[in-house]
Amino acid sequence: MNVNLLEGKTAVVTGAGSGMGKEIAKVFGSQGANVVLADLNEEAARRTASEMELKKRVLVVQTNVAQDDSVQDMVRQTTEAFGDAHILINCAGVPQFFTPIEELQLEEWDNIMAVNSKSIFLTTRHLVPLMKQKESGVIINIASIAGERARPGLNAYCASKGAALMLTKALALELAPYGIRVNAINPGPAETPMLGRFLPGDAQKVEEDKKKIFLDSVPLGRLIQPHDIAQAALYLSSDLAKAVTGEVLNVDGGRGV
Repeated sequence: MNVNLLEGKTAVVTGAGSGMGKEIAKVFGSQGANVVLADLNEEAARRTASEMELKKRVLVVQTNVAQDDSVQDMVRQTTEAFGDAHILINCAGVPQFFTPIEELQLEEWDNIMAVNSKSIFLTTRHLVPLMKQKESGVIINIASIAGERARPGLNAYCASKGAALMLTKALALELAPYGIRVNAINPGPAETPMLGRFLPGDAQKVEEDKKKIFLDSVPLGRLIQPHDIAQAALYLSSDLAKAVTGEVLNVDGGRGV
């Protein structure tokens, strides 16, 4: 594989404290990028940073992606540290317990929509002006195959990821004249800490339900690994995909077929 595909680039990765965001940050750093680790859990983001080489190219910013002032401050710190931002990876997200719609609380609906879809609006509106100035940039939204193939009881989660997918396509058309590419990745059931948070019960029951509900739905017969998503994000962020925009890449082991 080519090395240093992102040399000289600055990438903002939300949700960089764990799971897919953590792996994306590490891979991007290994490929030469400056990396901004934006996460509500600052301690987790710092753990990610500690595992990365060339720490002078890493910036940790505690960020609530659902709050405009917090996102704006993150962008300010990014430009102060690195002068620019070339790549935005919207990876922050929250799950949902399987919940009948009449039992879903309004507060939970609002939180899921805020973190999983509103956050894309907020990060984009603050970073796009920087990208427009140089007529180039890449935005990748980590959505979910659940945004295309619904599951009963994941009503808010599916809606939030569906919104992320359509926002991706709308932004791709809007920003193409400025040389800004916008794409999405749909992970399938992934081996991350978040997967177990879809399921109630003790640890043993969660592990049993993971196989019954998630693993058995994947034709390739394995859960998606964070590195699978990081490699897809690397491709879409690099010049290897310079003609790709408005696309949704399913990295789901065949779950979406």
